[in-house]
Amino acid sequence: MYDIITIGSATRDVFLKMEGVELRKHADSPTGVEQCFSLGSKLSIKEIVFTTGGGGTNSAVTFGRQGFKAACVGVIGNDMTGKEIIEELKKEKIEPLFQVHGDDSTAYSVILMNPNAERTILSYKGEGQHFDVKNIPFSKLKAKWFYIDSLGGHYDLFEALVNHAVKNNIKIACNPGGKELELGFEKLEPLLKHIDIFAVNKEEGAQLVGTKPEEVEETLKKLSLTCCGMVILTDGHNGSKVFAKDVFYSAGVPDSPIIERTGAGDAYNSGFVAEYMRSGDIKKAMQFATANSSSVVTKVGSKEGILKKGDWGTWPLVEVKERR
Repeated sequence: MYDIITIGSATRDVFLKMEGVELRKHADSPTGVEQCFSLGSKLSIKEIVFTTGGGGTNSAVTFGRQGFKAACVGVIGNDMTGKEIIEELKKEKIEPLFQVHGDDSTAYSVILMNPNAERTILSYKGEGQHFDVKNIPFSKLKAKWFYIDSLGGHYDLFEALVNHAVKNNIKIACNPGGKELELGFEKLEPLLKHIDIFAVNKEEGAQLVGTKPEEVEETLKKLSLTCCGMVILTDGHNGSKVFAKDVFYSAGVPDSPIIERTGAGDAYNSGFVAEYMRSGDIKKAMQFATANSSSVVTKVGSKEGILKKGDWGTWPLVEVKERR
């Protein structure tokens, strides 16, 4: 039996640090800022880094490095990239339980880095969109916890995983991807009531329950009325909030260097679950999650900075406040 099984995306990530990129304000952009490139020009690449990503494998590495017996379920192509993802997981002592689909390539992302630590991600979903519930090895999915990440919007797979967990007394943590959130609250509600730890960022949470992003506590309350356990809302450099058993918890972030932000959310959410599995202490879970996330953003890529067991002591403990 595994301590935890992660189910989610697996990608090849290529990071490009570029020069001569102009930033422009743009009202219609989700962030209000756009990176601009001259059409027909040739831009210099200052640095290139090859790594792997995807919420399923990122979270699995957190659990593996914290000493948990972990497995990862995902889908890859029958190509060199897929083989490299498998080999990397094995090096991290994580059991890969992957579907190999031969019609397309393993998911691939090109991340255009900016000196301000923000980035633009060009994402090719590839085989990640072919997650097939018929090929999930449910007989092998014996664990204390499931960590459900991006499933490419496959509701039937989400439903089957939740039903399997409920039937086998497996606790569920969930950090859904954009395609799952697009299904809407009404569609997801029957599944959310079985989720023990539900994690989204504040914009995703607000969109799901119909609140405004700044109405964080209202969003937490509405989600908690559906989920059977606790709800996490992350808010980038503003920190995070958790609502559990009528108590609001909030934590900031340490003053640390930020090189690149990819994987910060995965590191926070999986870090929270890892420490909660270990201690059952929400405050400690928020502190470790913050340290894990803060470490990740000091490196390029979503895995390089993930903390190993015993590394936590190198990071200052953030204060966690609680209010009833």
